[in-house]
Formats: sequence, C-alpha cells, structure tokens
Amino acid sequence: MSEPVKSPSRHLQAALADAIIAAYIAFALFCLTLGVKTVDSPRGLMLLPRPMLLAVAVGSVFLGRFVLNLLWWNRSFRLPRLPWRPAWPIPAVGRYGTQYGGMLLLAAAVLFPIIAFTLNKTLHLGLPLRYLFDLSILVLTYVMLGFGLNIVVGLAGLLDLGYVAFYAVGSYTFALLATHFGFGFWMCLPLAGLLAALWGVVLGFPVLRLRGDYLAIVTLAFGEIVRIVLLNWTAVTNGPNGISDIPKPTCFGLPFSATGTQTFASFFGLRYDPLHAIIFLYYVILGLALITSLVTLRLRRLPIGRAWEAMREDEIACRSLGINTTVAKLTAFATGALFGGFAGSFFATRQGFISPESFTFMESAIILAIVVLGGMGSQIGVVLAAMVMIGGFELLRNMEWLQVVFGQDFDPSQYRVLLFGIAMVGIMLWRPRGIISSREPSILLNDRSAVGGRLAKEGRA
Repeated sequence: MSEPVKSPSRHLQAALADAIIAAYIAFALFCLTLGVKTVDSPRGLMLLPRPMLLAVAVGSVFLGRFVLNLLWWNRSFRLPRLPWRPAWPIPAVGRYGTQYGGMLLLAAAVLFPIIAFTLNKTLHLGLPLRYLFDLSILVLTYVMLGFGLNIVVGLAGLLDLGYVAFYAVGSYTFALLATHFGFGFWMCLPLAGLLAALWGVVLGFPVLRLRGDYLAIVTLAFGEIVRIVLLNWTAVTNGPNGISDIPKPTCFGLPFSATGTQTFASFFGLRYDPLHAIIFLYYVILGLALITSLVTLRLRRLPIGRAWEAMREDEIACRSLGINTTVAKLTAFATGALFGGFAGSFFATRQGFISPESFTFMESAIILAIVVLGGMGSQIGVVLAAMVMIGGFELLRNMEWLQVVFGQDFDPSQYRVLLFGIAMVGIMLWRPRGIISSREPSILLNDRSAVGGRLAKEGRA
C-alpha cells in the first residue's frame, strides 16, 4: 500500500520543526567556537562575544535545512513552470562549453596582461596590476598542477594524496642547482621535471598492487616523508630556513633588471618597469600550462591513454584484455610527476625563496579538490575549478564590507577552509561528476558526440 500523501500544511510544519532542531544543534556547536573569541589584554586572556557571527551561522543552518526539507527532500513538491521559454536552444556543455568556452578562456588569458597594462598606462586607471598579475600567476600554477594530477586521478583512476611531493622535488631541484652550480631556469626546468618523474616511478613500484583507500594512505605517507626529509636534511636543504636568493628567469639571456649593460628594457628600447618581469612570468606559466594540456589531450588518444581510462573503469577487465597494468600505472605516475616537477621549478623561480612549509598536505588537498570539483578527466573543468577556488578564496580578502556586519576584527579569509568543505559537499550532492560532468570519448567510430554525466556515472562511457 502506498503511503498517505501529506497535506501542504503538514509538510510545512514538519520542515519547520526539523529546521528548528537543526538550528538548536548548530547553536550548541557554534556558541563556543564562533560565538566568542579569545583576545589578549593587560589583565590576561579575555572572551570577546560575537553574537552577529553566531546569529548568521545559526540562521544559515535554519534556512538551508528548511529549504532542503521543503523543496529538495519533498519529492511530491514541484516548482511551477516558467510562464515563458527561451526562444533559442540552450547549447550543450559538451559541444560549446568545452570547445568554444576553452577557446574564449585561452584568448582572454593571452590578451589579459597586454590589454590591462596598455589601458592602465594610457588611461591612468590606477589598477592594482601587480596584485592582479600575481593572482593570475598563482591561478595558472594551480591549473598546471591540476592538469598533472588529472592524469593520475582523472584518467588512470589512481587516488594520489601526495602529489605535493613531486611539486617539492621540482622546486628543490631547481633551487639547489641554481644556487650551488649557477644553472639557469631554462636549463634546470627539464632536469627538475625528469627528477620528479623518476620519483614518480619510485612511488609507483611499491603501490602496484594497491587500490582505493590503501593507495591513498601510501601516497599520503610519501608526501609527508618528502616534507620531513626536506625539513631535517639541513646539510642539503637548509632545513626549516629554506633556500633563498633563487635567480629569476631571463628572456633569451636578457635579465629584467634596472641596471646593467644589456637588459630587457635597454635591448628593446623600453623604459624600465618592474611589471615587465611579472608579465614575462605570467606568459611562462601560461605556456607551461598549455603544453601540459596539449600533451595530456594527445596522450588520451594514444594507446597508453586508452589503457589509463580502461584501468580507471575496471582494472580486472583491463588485465583480462591483455593490457599491462604495471606499465600503465608507472607511466601515469611518471607523467603526472613530470608536470608537477615543472610547476615546482616555476614556483621556486617566481618566489625566490622556498621552504618545507610550502609543501604541506593542504596543497595536495587543494590540487585534488580542483580535479574533483572540475570533473575528473576534464581539462576545462580543472581551469574553472582553479579559478573558482584560488581566485574565489582570494576575493575573501577584499570583502571589507563584511566587517561592518561582524566587526572590525572579522577576517573573511580565515573561513576559506569552511567554504572549501561546503563547496566539496555541495558538488558531491548536486554534481557528483564535477562542474563539467560530460566528456567526449577518446576514440570515435562514427559521429562525434558528448557523453552525458548520467552515462559517465553509470560506467557506460
């Protein structure tokens, strides 16, 4: 027998009661964590009440729970249809969003520094170009790291929680070679990538028989081992003090300096501007990210790329078809580590200083979240997720208007981890396949058609 249908008033009362209970639980959890703040004073440690922040948190829980009970979990409720329909067909994400959207993002990335620098100089707009360029370089660095991890996690299906180790190997390789032997950035870049790829193979051999949670634990331990070695091997890595005075890259031997006989500005007859070096670094990381993306797309269409995807769907069936999973796993780890080493080398030359504190587990978690949120195996999804996560969290620093509501001591950037967790939970609930849930097949027999998120989730693509 079917369950009796509740009246709308009953649904409303049940949703309201559940939301009130959730608000009480939230108040009990947050009253001591968000409701008060410890501050130092001449009389000792004191508690400063923050009722507004506590009220916003409890109210958000109440409202969210009420909406979920009323609209989402109540399947008998249907939103009313719109009185109008769009006159044009809504384009599919698989065709337009990945192809033309990617081309627009690429064009915007290439033209952004030139247009911003030119308009600021000619119109005297007073834009914070140094901040914007630094933020763009940071986003592109995480895009490249996401591309590299996407090979291991998105294509091969190997859960890697220690990807930051290859990032660190690339950084320290360039830093040590540059400071001790005087090697330049362009000479150290391939060496850093190759050494990181070697460590990727070293990691791959012990985990050939591991899958799932066991593989994740071993890779997590590998990342922590590398960080602890860098922290304690003071004779080589200088320990917690790090390595400083790392040289900057040159443009075909032309340094970006204010003085000198042959500099970039004097060679091209330009007036010296510190932004020239920042713009050059921007195009360097943009070129590295594009090379990583093009190589990944090409590898997907090669036999090794199809072996990665087959191993991701079903490793046992992959072995039964005669595919050498040992070679597939080692090449996946080595290729992903190669690009991680390239990104680490760039990070060292951009910062000019590195230390073990720059390569913690949180970096691996952020890179993995970019891959998962964007859509595993999707290149354009990685770009969008990096822009949202890195750029979005950076925007929290510029929300001074929130201090009017929560007080002058309120720092929105401190809650980036909370927002990070909320975003992960939301994506897993409403878009389990990521932002870009559809993808095109790697090999085509007849017509090109996108694979929807539902079919991909069912394993039919």
